[in-house]
Amino acid sequence: MSQNILVLDEGTTSTRAMLFTPEGACIGTSQRELTQHYPQSGWVEHCPHEIWERTRDCAAEMIARAGGPERIAAIGITNQRETVVAWDKASGEPLTRAIVWQDRRTEPFCMALREAGHEAEVQARTGLLLDPYFSGTKMRWMLDNVPEVRAAAERGTLAFGTVESWLTFKLSGGAHITDASNASRTLLMDLAAPGFDAGLCDLIGVPMNALPQVTDMAGALAATESALFGRAIPITGLVGDQQAATIGQACLAPGETKATYGTGAFVLANRGSAIPRSTNRLLGTVLTQLGGERIYAIEGSVFVAGSLVQWLRDSLGIVEVASQTEELARSIPDSGGVVIVPALSGLGAPHWRAEARGVIAGLSFSSGKAQLARAALEAMAHQTYDLARAFAADGAEWQTLRIDGGMSANNWMAQDLADVLGVPVERPAFVETTALGAAMLAATGAGLYPALGSAAAAMRGQAMRFEPAMADAVRDERLARWQHALRAA
Repeated sequence: MSQNILVLDEGTTSTRAMLFTPEGACIGTSQRELTQHYPQSGWVEHCPHEIWERTRDCAAEMIARAGGPERIAAIGITNQRETVVAWDKASGEPLTRAIVWQDRRTEPFCMALREAGHEAEVQARTGLLLDPYFSGTKMRWMLDNVPEVRAAAERGTLAFGTVESWLTFKLSGGAHITDASNASRTLLMDLAAPGFDAGLCDLIGVPMNALPQVTDMAGALAATESALFGRAIPITGLVGDQQAATIGQACLAPGETKATYGTGAFVLANRGSAIPRSTNRLLGTVLTQLGGERIYAIEGSVFVAGSLVQWLRDSLGIVEVASQTEELARSIPDSGGVVIVPALSGLGAPHWRAEARGVIAGLSFSSGKAQLARAALEAMAHQTYDLARAFAADGAEWQTLRIDGGMSANNWMAQDLADVLGVPVERPAFVETTALGAAMLAATGAGLYPALGSAAAAMRGQAMRFEPAMADAVRDERLARWQHALRAA
């Protein structure tokens, strides 16, 4: 039997199945786009049927490519974390569209909770802020506004879960579980407790019997139904995407920090076994739970990163493909004073302003495609700099930054990050570290490695390093223009 690992990587805009060797080499990928639904301004939805069916089809392709199910040792699943699916446990069918992590519809409810004075206690217990980003308020909205969800709750057949929970249920034919990293993003789990918390569930208004069991992130978690792929394949790794990328970057010691630049941008710093307590509006989250023991991280989340380039491409026609932004950025000496604040779905950490909207400042008749493309890439460093200041204020100053995700392949952006942050930036040869981290967990859970550290050491590979080279005066002028534009947003 082969030892290949199948990773199901559930992104915001697509679903992928990726085939890995135990040494960390990716030997196959199948990918399908996911339809984005925008019923109203600030609302973002996915179809759970589509997520399941396209994931299943991608998985089947990779299993066939491996030579059959007997050549798959284990499955790992990683997902965009805060997206919520509601389904009926009896029928196995979804009850409404999934509400995506970017969705802002629950801001009035979050505001009411904040005004009632609940945020300090919620942050102390969950590590999170009262923001529409997180899963719990999405669940409450479904209960209040979708009759089918409310009826299932009354029958006792309602199941809530994030995307890895939904897929595990469908793959296994009924296992209703979630891993600790995803559970820590719901507003419903105390970071010091093993499972969901009754008091937090009462506060948000979510019935505990609709929630999955919280599990470790590696081990014998579930198995696929035999009829699905021709053999029961163990599911041995479950992990939220940003924790997966942190693991994939081998940030397994306290202080080690990674930034993932995908649809959004997410920075996590390993904080060891101590529960993080941010005083600068960063988040505390579970990084790993193995054998019931937790390692925590402090996190800063930026809502718009790669989706800004997608917007330039699809809505403005500035580029035909995202990779053209690097060529355009290099074609001019600077942005000509143009600054973009990409608050297209509000501002995330450390600002947490759901009502903020995007700004393009400094336009003149000399501004063109190149200036806009360069300003879009510069916005990644500007947003990351704001996070770096907050991390430092919380006692987690960066010495180096390990980057990954689709945008990190842009060499100009990687160098700009090093220049603006003033620290070395490292990028692995294989930038899809989210999938790689899920493969590391699945390999550990399947017993291919004795511990996660062993898997990371064997599977991570080499990295390229970018050193700071920008003059202080140039950096200061850039950041001053950014702060001016930020106030306008």
